Amino acid sequence: MKEISSLLGYRDSIRVVDATLRDGGLCNDFYFTDEFVRDLYRANIAAGVDYMEVGYKASKKMFDTDKFGAWKFCDDDAIVKVIGDNAEKNIKLAAMADVGRCDYKEDIRNRADSPLDLIRVACYVHQIAGALEMIEDAKKKGYEVSCNIMAISTAQEGDIRVALDMLGKSPVDAIYIVDSFGSIYPEQMQRIALLYREYAEKYGKALGIHAHNNQQLAFANTIEAVGDGVDWLDATYNGMGRGAGNCAMENLLGFLHNPKYSVYPVLKFIEDYMLKLKKDGVQWGYDLQYLATGLLNQHPRTAIAFTGAKRTDYAEFYREIQEL
Repeated sequence: MKEISSLLGYRDSIRVVDATLRDGGLCNDFYFTDEFVRDLYRANIAAGVDYMEVGYKASKKMFDTDKFGAWKFCDDDAIVKVIGDNAEKNIKLAAMADVGRCDYKEDIRNRADSPLDLIRVACYVHQIAGALEMIEDAKKKGYEVSCNIMAISTAQEGDIRVALDMLGKSPVDAIYIVDSFGSIYPEQMQRIALLYREYAEKYGKALGIHAHNNQQLAFANTIEAVGDGVDWLDATYNGMGRGAGNCAMENLLGFLHNPKYSVYPVLKFIEDYMLKLKKDGVQWGYDLQYLATGLLNQHPRTAIAFTGAKRTDYAEFYREIQEL
């Protein structure tokens, strides 16, 4: 258990990052209305959220622009068209760039010419070399930069240590713990956070967490990480995100004790927009098929296919994926 003072107080280094458009976009191919995006931006400002991730910087050479909404690509001009240039900087804007899935040299402009403030580089542990190139590029262009090492529950500790040491020597600002498969338990999260902290303290980096909710532990793991010294906290409105979704923003802001954060604007946005998305058939959140992949530490792609096929034979599905 954490010392009560580490959970009841607040620290100025905490940063809340809204990933609704980016992770949530995986649920509806990024087809959000301009009104949704604009009002989410306003809700985040009213709630005191520190960063809003507006989507991916995906390659238009790899992904068909006719099959995805604008937030798959996050063109600077599209951002400015919908929410303005964010000149007042009441909130910082971020976009994610996956190693091997973006044309970062061309598509990520200099920060002085972009409404974005933060580039979130995402990679698997074996792609660290590619991530370092992207981090260097974004830093030279003037951005804050974070790095999400995905699917760490499947990586060897020795490989994670090498990756963390390489990232520590880079100009990255924050390094993220990412439970991509929603398979990590809080007691494991504590050990992982301590491992990451060893390198973060050595090299002067911030730590972040991005949790998935396959076992209904996204919020619990985020709280655990806070108590272990992790400062950058990802969440989404109503937990919207790929498959089982993420740590819910309404839970997180309710837990944090900094008076700068307000739950009311989040609840109002959920009432006005998220309930309608679900009514219109957009699916996300805890369900038995996602529990199964979480228990077995597997990518949720099979559970997503199970959901799309409208299957309900959960026991048979569990038996099937046990054999994978």
